Amino acid sequence: MPATTIPTEDHKDIEELKQRIDGFYSGKEDEERFKLYRLTRGVYGQRQFGVQMFRTKIPYGKITTAQLKALADISERYTNGNLHLTTRQNVQMHFVKLSDSPLIWEDLAAAGLTAREACGNTVRNITASPTAGIDPEEPFDVAPYVQATFEYFLRNPICQEMGRKIKPAFSSSERDSAYTYFHDFGFIPRLREHGGELRRGFKVVIGGGLGAVGAIAQTVYEFLPDDQIIPFMEACIRVFDRYGEREKRMKARMKFLIKKMGVEAFMKLAKEEWPSLPQQSVPIVPEEEEVLLPDAPQGRPEIKDQAHYQRWLVLNTFRQKQERFYGVQVKVPRGDIHARVARPLADLVKAYAADDIRITVQQGLLLRFVRPEALPYLYNGLQALGLADLGADSIADITSCPGTDTCALGVTNSTGLASKLEQVLLEEYEELLETSDIRIKISGCMNSCGQHMAAQIGLHGSSIKTGAQVLPAMQVVLGGGVSPEGEGFIAQKVIKLPTKRIPQALRTLLDDFQSNSTTGQRFNKYFQEQGKRYFYTLLKPLAETDNLIAEDYFDWGQDEAYRQEIGVGECAGVTLDVIGTILGEAQVKYQLAEEAIDAEAFADGIYHAYTSMIIGAKALLLARDVNCNTHRKILKDFQEHYIATNDFPALTEDFEAFVLEMKEQAPTPEFAATYLKKAQSFRKRVIAVREAQLKEAGQDKLVVDNYYKA
Repeated sequence: MPATTIPTEDHKDIEELKQRIDGFYSGKEDEERFKLYRLTRGVYGQRQFGVQMFRTKIPYGKITTAQLKALADISERYTNGNLHLTTRQNVQMHFVKLSDSPLIWEDLAAAGLTAREACGNTVRNITASPTAGIDPEEPFDVAPYVQATFEYFLRNPICQEMGRKIKPAFSSSERDSAYTYFHDFGFIPRLREHGGELRRGFKVVIGGGLGAVGAIAQTVYEFLPDDQIIPFMEACIRVFDRYGEREKRMKARMKFLIKKMGVEAFMKLAKEEWPSLPQQSVPIVPEEEEVLLPDAPQGRPEIKDQAHYQRWLVLNTFRQKQERFYGVQVKVPRGDIHARVARPLADLVKAYAADDIRITVQQGLLLRFVRPEALPYLYNGLQALGLADLGADSIADITSCPGTDTCALGVTNSTGLASKLEQVLLEEYEELLETSDIRIKISGCMNSCGQHMAAQIGLHGSSIKTGAQVLPAMQVVLGGGVSPEGEGFIAQKVIKLPTKRIPQALRTLLDDFQSNSTTGQRFNKYFQEQGKRYFYTLLKPLAETDNLIAEDYFDWGQDEAYRQEIGVGECAGVTLDVIGTILGEAQVKYQLAEEAIDAEAFADGIYHAYTSMIIGAKALLLARDVNCNTHRKILKDFQEHYIATNDFPALTEDFEAFVLEMKEQAPTPEFAATYLKKAQSFRKRVIAVREAQLKEAGQDKLVVDNYYKA
């Protein structure tokens, strides 16, 4: 693609990625350091050696038909042709050559898409209810707020190298169809009367999460005015960046920091950050977008299976808040759609719906603004493409991560099991597609990429040892998800079962529920009444291992006996550096500070200068074998090991106050210039101290540690 068709920021990112890849191939760049870099550019190592998964970043899952075609073209040009839709409303492509990743990004950028901060310790994709803008129960459309938040934090220096990732979500209504309750930041729209007018704002929750240790987000505002949501997020991220754990990766999410210090203390620190924010208020003025629609089709096409069509209307469509328009949900099994299907689908959408496709958190697609006259035409087109399966967003629409298909962390196969369970449901429990609130979600490991802890029936990959052999297993979790009133629940572990017995376990659970629940009772209410022990006893016979057969030792979709092969997750790994390399990072941050201030991005420049001082202090602490797990600890330890001992000349004041002046001051041009000079002076002194240490030691110090990411 010609560079002129690519936005300047993307072009700069692409050129940098090319240079870093060249440096990696030529041996000039350490593999682990390069890994941390490429993750923030959407390039994630795959289970299979020598290939990558490439992830896009698509706020609230919105793509146009032209973008869908562009993705299809890219996937055929550089991968196996498959587009994988994720639970975070993104698109992933697998089996990508590292050298092709800049070319993929060029084509994405030309189509108005990006890969920046799709992975890594950044603000990840911002998800939202796919029905935003058409939800009959929404107070207002949250999509413009998601877009503004995405744009604000993209490439923002405060969130490029945090201890761990941040995941935000916006729901369209109180029903919480975006699952805000398990996100780091969750926003639910509300209206409140102010001065005789209705003002827009959000209920705000923070500190949620899934993974091995689930946490329900805590409410910190019942109503936060809409112009305050971005400053609020920025203040909280600054606190997380400074106080968040970096040594123990499994304790590095924001939920653990809030649990450790308490939500009140966390909020107090966030409010203390506000004077230093570039903007105390960020008004978001939603633009009225004209929905361009094709003309209504004339006549009525022949439908071969009227019964199936009528069920499809009931199960896969709904009335929008806009009169005489329908939303159409498209079930995409396992979230996989091939380019040869994606392209004609784009043409079909263009002919009968708005040019606005939403990827859903259920790994499906939502088509919008479909006229009633167009529904039979659209149905026929979807049927021809194999996309008219019944039960989108129902019990038979099972979420599953790729598992051992491609993920290095996968323990068992998610996709093969999902296919089998869908078959069981459609053949034996078809009536539940319409009447049940049960959702089934599967993850290949405990990390919850398939969001199993947010399902009424969840499963995650595990294993069971029987003598000298190991067989694939699934941990069954029950009772998660969102109630009709919008209350969120984290599922509870019940029992571990051989994976080949999971279909029978599902039958046992559903038969018991249908036989013993009261009329109209929800599954989670039934689970809570009966208790976890009841379900453990119910499923215990399936856990017995004295009657195993040969088939039990094979995972779903596998033609050889199971072998547990767990790789290393891409966000972890040994770091091997010399102090000089770390000082080089401090220099890079200082240069970024100069560039930002020259461009009058004063808040960005100040934060880069702050980071350069943190990294410089870290380098000297590591030279004395002092662990560095948070920014806050670096500030205190540098005071103890260098300032208090008079080992850092010309700086006698409190080091913490010296560096953190940036959070006490507004980011004015004058303060930015003063703070930059302070960072420059500190950097020069760090270099002088290190040179004296090298002269005494005779060689640079090698730092080998799993975690010194502060």
